[in-house]
Formats: sequence, structure tokens, C-alpha cells
Amino acid sequence: MAYALLKAMKSTRGSIWPVLAERGVHPGQDLLLSVLWHEDGITQAELVARLGIEAPTVSKALQRLERTGHVRRKAGGGRSRRVYLTDEGRALRRPIEQAWRNADRRLARRIGAEDMAALRRILSRLTQS
Repeated sequence: MAYALLKAMKSTRGSIWPVLAERGVHPGQDLLLSVLWHEDGITQAELVARLGIEAPTVSKALQRLERTGHVRRKAGGGRSRRVYLTDEGRALRRPIEQAWRNADRRLARRIGAEDMAALRRILSRLTQS
């Protein structure tokens, strides 16, 4: 089942990747940006917790996003660092979210509305913390 989920994810991400590449965003960084679009200025540790991925992975992604001018990090209290979107990072929201919606529409055409609703419910249960 896990392998089938990964294959399904890759089949939908393929249509999103070109949109990301055109804007200098690597696959996976769109998920990090999405958290910041909703919670700009959270700490790097909070970002790790929201994404559920390893701290070094988030750190590397943030370094890349800093180099491309999409985010900036500022020292917080103690050893924490807060992560902020730049204007360039905020400008990515519309095209990336549009790419996600387009991928959703393509998927809905392939599996139908009823299966799409069922898939949404199942994935929601799987991703609840």
C-alpha cells in the first residue's frame, strides 16, 4: 500500500514540478512555503514539527530558499530562529497553489467525483497528527 501511495503521489507531482522549477523552487519546498503562507514568522523548530520531517532536511531547504531570496531567517529568543517569507516568497503562493488545484482537477477527471471525495477523507485521516 505504501508503494502505491508513493506512486500515486509521484503521478500527481509530475504536473506540479515544472511550475516549481520555473520559479527556482525544488520539489518539497512548496510544502514548506505553504506552512509559511499560513504562519509566517514561526520558528525553524515549529516548521519541523508542522512538516513532520527531519530538522536537517528543513535546514537544507531553508538554506536553498534563502539563496533564492524566498525566505529569510532571523534570530529569535535563545537559539531559535524565526523564518519569514520575503516578497518573492509570498509571490509564489498564487502560481503554486494554482498548480496544486490544476493537479487536483486532473486527478478528479481520472477517478471521478465520488472516489475523489473518498480519497480526500482517507488522506485526511492518514495525515492527522
